[in-house]
Amino acid sequence: MADSLLYLTELQGLKVYDLKHRVIGRVKDAAIVPLIDPFRVDRFLIGAGYAWFTVRYDQVKTISLDGIYLKDELLTPYHSDEYMLRVVRDLVDQQIIDVHGRKVVRVTDVTFELRRERDSDILTVLEVDIGLRSVFRRLLQGVIPPRWIRRLQDCIPPNSIRWEFCNILEPDPQRRLRLNISNQLLEKMHPADLADIVEELSPEDREAIFSAINSEVAAEALSEMDRGIQASIIESLDTDKAAEIIEEMAPDEAADVLAELEEETSQEILEEMETEPKAEVRELLEFREDSAGGMMNTEYVALHENARVADAIEGIRGNEELVDSLNVLLLVDADERLVGVIPVARLFLAAPDQLLKELVNENLIQVPVTERRDRITELFDKYNLLTLPVVDEDGKLAGVITADDIISVLRQK
Repeated sequence: MADSLLYLTELQGLKVYDLKHRVIGRVKDAAIVPLIDPFRVDRFLIGAGYAWFTVRYDQVKTISLDGIYLKDELLTPYHSDEYMLRVVRDLVDQQIIDVHGRKVVRVTDVTFELRRERDSDILTVLEVDIGLRSVFRRLLQGVIPPRWIRRLQDCIPPNSIRWEFCNILEPDPQRRLRLNISNQLLEKMHPADLADIVEELSPEDREAIFSAINSEVAAEALSEMDRGIQASIIESLDTDKAAEIIEEMAPDEAADVLAELEEETSQEILEEMETEPKAEVRELLEFREDSAGGMMNTEYVALHENARVADAIEGIRGNEELVDSLNVLLLVDADERLVGVIPVARLFLAAPDQLLKELVNENLIQVPVTERRDRITELFDKYNLLTLPVVDEDGKLAGVITADDIISVLRQK
């Protein structure tokens, strides 16, 4: 073969010949044994009538579109092997994550490289094919000769992922394997893109990804998903891993996820969590989901009413994890009652020793923890708010509701 390539669609059905050039069967599948060699086809599964036989790679003399010719006729009956990755059964039509295209695609064919070693032809997996060209080959498989298909496919651009960039994600009990790009690449993706990919996967694959990736990344991606999927993922994980992910989420988002779970499961996860985030989440779970208390977040920056601009800068530096979403500072009195709200941008126009209370918004807009969701949405719309403080019955600061919380509510509607 001039280009030293062979496609799985061409390998399937190839005739296998003995030493006297007699047909003994046809190729039904090819198998890799990753523990021995993750690239080389280790065995060929040959169908002869109702029986299947196995041919080792070192029993093969030549491989071409004309068939496989053996140099050793010792055939052994096929037996399933848990260490064997069968290409047709376990790869074709399985899902693969293409992080560069940020989507989930399906393996539609496999490309092998054909090379000569000593006195044998060896096949190694080169690429998994995901594009239109491989679909074209499959549609015409067995309809017209393979050499004609090769000529016709030249006008279709190839689309594939090299085998070395793939790794087995997780086997299920039926040994049907999914593939994915390395977890390092997944962890570098934007959480929203990762969430879109994970939502398209099967429950088993979602569990495998969230079990493997960094808990902080998992928390960010989980926050971008629909409630039902969030709950199913958390329920599928070990309790300690689920607790690690929940701890990394904003308290209000963590409470929302736990509220979707069975009470027993929710309590088991809470017991595994660290004391501080556990206390915050438990407190939020006491509120109705459609109330301000159920919507609010307990992560904010609050300072005493007599603090100065320099104190505010230090306060922000001490809450680095909030910087990307922080747009207001909150002022409280000695009894922790809310007395004012300051847009962060105003700090850049003030002197370091200026009192913060001189920068507060004139109109203080706040809501009690019992306020209804519809009323909260109205306030955000009417006053173009980015952050809305929430206070308890004594006027003490309890939390904040942010614009992204409102967007999530509107999306659910």
